[in-house]
Amino acid sequence: MTIISMKALLESGVHFGHRTHKWHPAMKPYIFTERNSIHIIDLQKTVKALQQVYNLVRDTVAEGGTVLFVGTKRQAQETIQEEALRAGMPYVTVRWLGGMLTNWRTIRARVNELERLERMRERGDFGRVTKKEALMLSREIERLETLLSGIRNLNDLPNLLFVVDVRREATAIHEANLLNIPVLALVDTNCDPRNVDYVIPSNDDAIRAIKLLVSKIADAAIEGKAMRKDLPEEALAPSRVAMPGVEEPELSDEELLGAATLAKISARLPAIEEAVEEEVEDLEEAEAIEELEALEAEVEEIEEEILDEIEHEPEAVDQEAVEDEIEAE
Repeated sequence: MTIISMKALLESGVHFGHRTHKWHPAMKPYIFTERNSIHIIDLQKTVKALQQVYNLVRDTVAEGGTVLFVGTKRQAQETIQEEALRAGMPYVTVRWLGGMLTNWRTIRARVNELERLERMRERGDFGRVTKKEALMLSREIERLETLLSGIRNLNDLPNLLFVVDVRREATAIHEANLLNIPVLALVDTNCDPRNVDYVIPSNDDAIRAIKLLVSKIADAAIEGKAMRKDLPEEALAPSRVAMPGVEEPELSDEELLGAATLAKISARLPAIEEAVEEEVEDLEEAEAIEELEALEAEVEEIEEEILDEIEHEPEAVDQEAVEDEIEAE
């Protein structure tokens, strides 16, 4: 059972390619014919490719994976954002930042910075700084929100990359190829399909064609999420290792440092331990001296109190002298 009819593809203009003098020879297997100096895409291959990609996205999402939707051209921005939000998947629609995949740790750190600034604004911390600083922080929040809003909930590298317009998103495709992330793409007759793992031959300029095909990919993701309920929790756990922004296991010194550095540390370790022991002994002596001085001060205070009491006591009366005086009288 096909997920889309040939009639729907024709009505959306999916079959229209570029002019013949702008074609890419690698797209020859996907071209049906030529009409009025315009290449016509073979829609039978489009239907087969779309069915294959649909099943791949559905199964990947069902296993707990994610699909990153990418489309920064004007015709695709709104559609990519709407369909990605509908499917609950991350997206990029403004500009692909270099290293968004290959330098994911830094990108994730910027997302964390955005969240930190937003928390500061919610707590009212912006009122404690100058107006200029508050304005600069607000502009930074707007800039980060514009660039990173679509990947805020992406805590790990995606399992699949779905792209509209291969030529415009060449950097994204290159990074995905370096990381062995499968690439799904709408490929027009003027594009090179050799770096794309799953080619969907299609018109990538018409808004109706983009909306039709992107909505099918979003439907596959939604269907995959619905299938997760039937799987055990162990099967839904992400298969990739956690990346920045989330807790990671602590690494030992042997994993973090090189052999030469470890050798230097081992050679200096006895001297360091000896110095630490001497410092501890000095601290203990100083503490003992302080305690002794405190005791001496207490003793002196007690002696002063006793002397004061003795000075203020009344003088003792000489009983014998009194008796002699009485007899003399």
